[in-house]
Amino acid sequence: MRIWMPGVALCVSVGVLISSVATAQNPINNPNWPSERPPLPLAAREVKFPPYEVRTLANGMRVLAILHHEQPVVTMRLLVGAGAAEDPQGKAGLANLLGSLLDQGTGTRTAQEIADQIDTIGGALGTGSGSDLSFANVVVMKDSFGTGMELLADVIRNPKFDAEEIDRQKQQAISSLQVSATDPDFVASSLIDRLIYGFHPYGLPGNGTPETLAGITRDDLLAFHKRYFVPNNMILAVVGDTTTDEAFGMVEKVFGGWPRAELSMPKTVEPPAATRRVVVVDKPDAVQTEIRIGQLAIPRNHPDYLAWDLAVKILGGEGANRLHRVLRSQRGLTYGASAETQAMKQAGDYVAETDTRTETTGEVLRIAVDEFSRIQRNRVYEPELRDAQAFLAGTFPLTIETPNEIATQVLNAVFYNLPLSDISTFRERVQSVTPDDVQRVSQAYIRPDRLSIVLVGNARAFVQQLRAVGFTDFEVIPIENLDLMSGALQRDGRASVR
Repeated sequence: MRIWMPGVALCVSVGVLISSVATAQNPINNPNWPSERPPLPLAAREVKFPPYEVRTLANGMRVLAILHHEQPVVTMRLLVGAGAAEDPQGKAGLANLLGSLLDQGTGTRTAQEIADQIDTIGGALGTGSGSDLSFANVVVMKDSFGTGMELLADVIRNPKFDAEEIDRQKQQAISSLQVSATDPDFVASSLIDRLIYGFHPYGLPGNGTPETLAGITRDDLLAFHKRYFVPNNMILAVVGDTTTDEAFGMVEKVFGGWPRAELSMPKTVEPPAATRRVVVVDKPDAVQTEIRIGQLAIPRNHPDYLAWDLAVKILGGEGANRLHRVLRSQRGLTYGASAETQAMKQAGDYVAETDTRTETTGEVLRIAVDEFSRIQRNRVYEPELRDAQAFLAGTFPLTIETPNEIATQVLNAVFYNLPLSDISTFRERVQSVTPDDVQRVSQAYIRPDRLSIVLVGNARAFVQQLRAVGFTDFEVIPIENLDLMSGALQRDGRASVR
């Protein structure tokens, strides 16, 4: 008896169909299959930076007015030239705490009144701090320009530092740090900074530690504010739908009567010379390893910065990424790998980061360090440089689309003592970098034998791998005993297990 099995017949038919279609669509088997490359991008359009003017008030405040009339909006961004790098010894986290308190009440407004007033006019207000600076930003509609400027001046000049609010902010910060202390990603990123910069302020935790935060008083906040929040230590950018006369007139009206003051910046220790140090932070319950590899580099205003930025992007950034390609695409050892340079006022660094399964820790570390050696040793390929240049030049117009973004660009230039003309010539300068430039800066600033390395994970499961791939000298610190404020990096001061 013949049994008809339609399901089987259907499968065979579909299989034959798929096979024939695949054959027809395979360019190797079908010489007529089109082989055109994807369409080329359109030619880059000219980017015109809006007109601007820079003035310095009698009290020393530097003011920038940038005209941008596409929307009836005005952005005010004020920078104070002091941040976490100016935290007094033993008071790490002071500038960060102060930044979070600026908009939490003044001598004439409560925190709720500040929030209600900015909401009523449809604006936004934010304050905070970074490594080199503190800031306050206000965005309002044009018809509320005066109100916005007065609010900005109030939070900058007259923070109340209410005792109850100080305690609340401190407890929130301490709770956050206690949670982060067991997060491998946070620990790895904090520790690599400490290894690179030593006891230079850039190497210390800008958010502080539970111990340093607990010791900060209202008097500390008042002293920091009095010392650094003075007009001759400030830059204010006014960007948007206004005129230069309106902008400078409003700034003079609100800030002009604020007297300048003596300004003294603290002397800081120099970052240590680059040296090989491998620190393993032991977290026995981890199933993967966080890896950071880094070194000291150059400050933001260094003439090599642009070529150096492109070199790091080729190593592990947007537009071209050797680390991602070899570790993710070719070897399947991680979900992603990257490298970036952080350039600040006094110094800079570059750090590569990735994570991987515990059992492939040694392999990933060896491959990553080898990529540092390769870019330092060999001239980069022109196509990968072009890709990195295309990314930087192509995304640049997106960074000056809004008043807020324009203000950021201009303030960065002024703050880091860069020519404002660098903004309008950015794309041309990016495209002028050559492979020889990249090789020169790579050889100048990458020292593969002196890299700082941090690994956070189950140490017992991977330390033998480190020895097998050539890393025989390392320290092991239990995660609960890690102390970034200690020279030995341990709470009890004992030498690390090796």
